[in-house]
Parts: sequence; structure tokens; C-alpha cells
Amino acid sequence: MAGEPLVLVVEDEPAQREVLAYNIRAEGFDVITASAGDEALITVRETPPDVIVLDWMLPHVSGIEVCRQLKMASDTSKIPVIMLSARSEETDKVRGLETGADDYITKPYSVAELLARLRTQLRRVRPSTVGERLEYEDIAVDLTEHRVYRSGEPLSLGPTEFRLLTALMERPGRVWSREQLLDRVWGRDIYVDSRTVDVHVGRLRKALKVGEAGDPIRTVRGAGYSLG
Repeated sequence: MAGEPLVLVVEDEPAQREVLAYNIRAEGFDVITASAGDEALITVRETPPDVIVLDWMLPHVSGIEVCRQLKMASDTSKIPVIMLSARSEETDKVRGLETGADDYITKPYSVAELLARLRTQLRRVRPSTVGERLEYEDIAVDLTEHRVYRSGEPLSLGPTEFRLLTALMERPGRVWSREQLLDRVWGRDIYVDSRTVDVHVGRLRKALKVGEAGDPIRTVRGAGYSLG
């Protein structure tokens, strides 16, 4: 299904990594994995996830250092990080959170607890996964009823334009490349030419024009599209 939240699991122990990936996929999320800190940093930049589940003890680059680097970079600073660690001392937890981790879970932990914490973080960055309402300036999207309004007027959008608008509205101001929008709107397992994104953005722009309302979608030359 297109548009499922993407979770990056960073864990060097193969059996634990597979257990985490299996259970997160069973919740309906997409999962990618990394087994080392340096691999995780590369993966995040190539395929930005919605949430990162990050083990503290990793080869090459520690989880703490991975978290620090991600939170210092403007393009990755808002990706939630759930830190996993066998370190249960209060000082370790404080260090993890001060480095920028959004949550901290001590091993051993229950899978149910991890999934609950994961859903909490996803609710922050992907409200569409929990059936909420999205709003940006005079545009409102009712995700439960699949309706779109601008200045209170209902708009008629096709299913692809609806998913495209939802993706843009989840993170206003973020510049999405065509490839990222293809993954988010069409899905990672479907081949669609990147120029298709331009066609649907054009249709969405046309649908959003109500009265004197301006075009809220910004084209960033050489980079992609942004809402606002």
C-alpha cells in the first residue's frame, strides 16, 4: 500500500534486528534496516525514514553519535529517534535524551511497549496514520472522510492528488524530491516515471485554485516541491 510510514531499524545483532523488523512490519509499517552507525547515516540520507529505532551500542559509529549527527543536520533534525539501550542508569537515559533522542527504551523491553512508543512518534510526524485532520493556512484535509476544503469551499481531488496533498501537508516547508514523493504517494514497489509527479502536481495546483486563492505549492528548481 502506498504511503505507509517508513521505519529505520538500526541494530547490529542480526536476530534482534529481524525480530524488530518483523513485528514493526506486522503493524502495517514499511521497514528498512542498518547494522552499523555509519551505514545508518548513509541510509537516512538516501531514504529518509519517518522514525528511527536506534540501538546505542553499534560498531564503527555509536548510536549516540548517530543521533547527535542527525539532530545537528537541518534536513534530518526532525526525524524522531527512539533509542534502545541496555544502559539503565538515569545518567545514561539523560545523556541519550540530551543528545536529541525523542524517546529512550531500556533493554530488555516488550515488543508491545516499543510499538506503542513507535505509534506515539508517528502520530507527531505522520498524523494521517491515525486518521486526523490536517490544516495549512486556508486548506483543510479531513482524513477520515477523504474531503478537502479551501477557505471552507469543498474541492474535488482524485485519489492520487489527495495522497499527494496529504504528503505535502504533513510537513509544510519541507522540500520533497520527485523520488521521495513517488515513494510516499505511489509506493516503493511500483515503478512510475518521475515526470508523473509533475503531471499530478499540475492537477493538484489546478484543483486548489478557488477564487482569488494563490498557488500554495512551491517548485524548488533542481530539488522538487514544497507546500509553502
